[in-house]
Amino acid sequence: MKRTTQFKTLLRSKGILVAPGAFDGLSARLIERAGFPLIYVTGGGVARSMGYPDMGLITMSEVITRAKNIVDVTEIPILADADTGYGNALNVMRAVREFENVGVAGIHIEDQITPKKCGHYERKSLISEEEMMKKIEAAIEARTDPDFIIIARTDARAVEGLENAIQRGKRYAEAGADMIFVEAPQSVEEIKKIAASISTPLLINMFKGGKTPLVPMDELEAMGYRVAIVPSPLQLAAIHAMEQVLQILKKEGTIEPFSERMVSFKERDEIVDLPKYEELEKKFLNV
Repeated sequence: MKRTTQFKTLLRSKGILVAPGAFDGLSARLIERAGFPLIYVTGGGVARSMGYPDMGLITMSEVITRAKNIVDVTEIPILADADTGYGNALNVMRAVREFENVGVAGIHIEDQITPKKCGHYERKSLISEEEMMKKIEAAIEARTDPDFIIIARTDARAVEGLENAIQRGKRYAEAGADMIFVEAPQSVEEIKKIAASISTPLLINMFKGGKTPLVPMDELEAMGYRVAIVPSPLQLAAIHAMEQVLQILKKEGTIEPFSERMVSFKERDEIVDLPKYEELEKKFLNV
């Protein structure tokens, strides 16, 4: 089954789909090994893995390259952050084709101006509802696989208030978006109101430290949310661990005090399928 069809089938099943954020092939493999049904390619995570803040500083080609790497080393559906579609409606059309071509199952595009900012940063600006609706229509026209999911994100909560964000969500659904993503609601009550107000399937962003309170997945499911992306914790945990290792190495000249909190050399190679490649080596190389 194509990954697009897998994703669409998952959306029709019961239960909320929890999609942890991957920023490279290794983090994506860990998500799949942990048993999650869906991987989220986090644009903010990719940007920060390259040493940049989430301010629209990385290009479509850079994100596509990373998304292809993640697709190539996993088997479950991939949902990708496509920012604003990297420009106007014509840019969106190319973005859809590029993400489709590398095997991504769906993308979300947002109504910020280009370049965008993280939805939990300050001083964001929006394009008009009408322009965003045209971008959604262009995205739908550009896809060649009808199962490829187009998700419309609005960042209007921080700019125009909750009511306008809900209104935008409804209009983006009218334009044909398969799902709606109202970014950065600021209370549980707002999360509930969004779910009660928009009948189109909903995606929500859950991570510690942003403007949105953390809500247990079963409660989000009961409200009616279909997908919860959890973009940040793998990268945040990795940064914390790397800083600790570096501090120990600098202070003590050895990483031994940290060794019990690390996977082994062998375990790391198992994660990246070394045994499979060794078998291929035996089969095809004269070694």
